[in-house]
Amino acid sequence: MYRADGYRVRGNDAMYELVPYIMPYRYDASNTVTVDIDLAPIQDYIRKCRKKGIQMSHMSIIIAGALRLVSQNPYLNRFVMNRKIYSRNHFCVSFVTLQPGKTSDTVTKLYFNLDDDIFTVNQKVQEAIEKTQIPTSQNALDKLMSRLLAIPFLVGGAVGILKFIDKYFTLPFSIINASPFHTSLFVTNLASIRTNTIHHHLYEFGTTGIFISMGQPMKKTYLNGENVEERKIMELGIVTDERIANGHYYGRCFRELNRLYKNPEILETKPETVVKDPHVKKKNPKFIVK
Repeated sequence: MYRADGYRVRGNDAMYELVPYIMPYRYDASNTVTVDIDLAPIQDYIRKCRKKGIQMSHMSIIIAGALRLVSQNPYLNRFVMNRKIYSRNHFCVSFVTLQPGKTSDTVTKLYFNLDDDIFTVNQKVQEAIEKTQIPTSQNALDKLMSRLLAIPFLVGGAVGILKFIDKYFTLPFSIINASPFHTSLFVTNLASIRTNTIHHHLYEFGTTGIFISMGQPMKKTYLNGENVEERKIMELGIVTDERIANGHYYGRCFRELNRLYKNPEILETKPETVVKDPHVKKKNPKFIVK
């Protein structure tokens, strides 16, 4: 089946094909894990960047690490719709940003090439955040919500129609582009409001396969041989859709993610290769970048 946001995955192991029928809902297939990230290497790297005149943020490093991970592990960019597995034809990240002078917030959605380095990621993130600080600015999501809410008694029916089309057919890419729930990765930075990490649910509407919550910095003790060490860490609360990858695949990815965050300099250069999903049979699949 054709979708505007991905290609059908075929030739998977039988278990992969069967699991979406056993667990048809995303929230039913959610697994959670807490990954402790050592903040010392990240903060050292941020200080080095500032000396060079680059305002690097924790958010940019977290996204850049996830992007590099997906470039080598394509299953992480899959999603399930109507019990069928798809490989996304783009990589995007949705994250919450606060708007000045408002009690509400908005969600920004950014697209990346799978070979983008950390400087490109940081530039896109910083430009997007700066744009939301303009009081009159509206992104695609804000405009879509304004249109839906213009006629309140039609909201329920409109959302129901969108969900039906998305499940059995495909939404036009213009709506997928406006929807923060149709994303490779959703990130929330709770450290910005001094809150501990949470394990956020995966939305049933849309295609979100991974949700990362960044908690505020804290100190933890660890046993290193016979010595007890105290480290400053950031907890990442990660929720994943287990239908797109098995536990062994995720476990290996989380170990690799931790290695990247311990060595952010790795992210300054492009990956040597970008690994493609081996189960996408379409010839010359297009990858969308906005």
